[in-house]
Amino acid sequence: MALVALWIAWARQQQRRIVILARYLSGHDIEKHIETLSQGYSRALGESDPARSEQVWGVLRGTEDALCRQVRKLAEDFSGVEPAATRVSKFPIWLPRSPAFDRSFDMREALRMHARGICRAIDEQSPPKDRAFVILAEMLLMQHTCHWYCRSKSVASGRMLARHRTSYEQLVGAVLPQTRQAYLGLVS
Repeated sequence: MALVALWIAWARQQQRRIVILARYLSGHDIEKHIETLSQGYSRALGESDPARSEQVWGVLRGTEDALCRQVRKLAEDFSGVEPAATRVSKFPIWLPRSPAFDRSFDMREALRMHARGICRAIDEQSPPKDRAFVILAEMLLMQHTCHWYCRSKSVASGRMLARHRTSYEQLVGAVLPQTRQAYLGLVS
């Protein structure tokens, strides 16, 4: 009976968090922009003609700017969520009432940090290939945090490994140093 009660509590919390996050994401095209950029970067990097590659990079710039605006707006909008609903357990698996153990971080702050990181990466004046790598890492780390908020750290890390063949450690190591420092300070 205790296991069934725990499973029901876990499922209800996940569903509540998915609904909260979906409500705020639904007003934005963030996922569409992430997909466009991921595919566009692959296309630009695979282009053998430098002029054509440069053209693709130029087209992607508008999507990068739109993504920056939208993640900033998401962070701003999400800041209005009730604090009790934004606590994320730092434990690798879901435990009942674990955010109450003071081993948690605030998802509102995490989204603000991700918005700063994504926009900083977009504003970087580095070679396109390097910029693309860092922007992708910043986007994927935000996705990881969103999955962590809805499920757990271990589920988020497993999804990242399965979908993108990237470990959590690789992902954290690939973001900008400022993001890495702020992120580790928040989630450690």
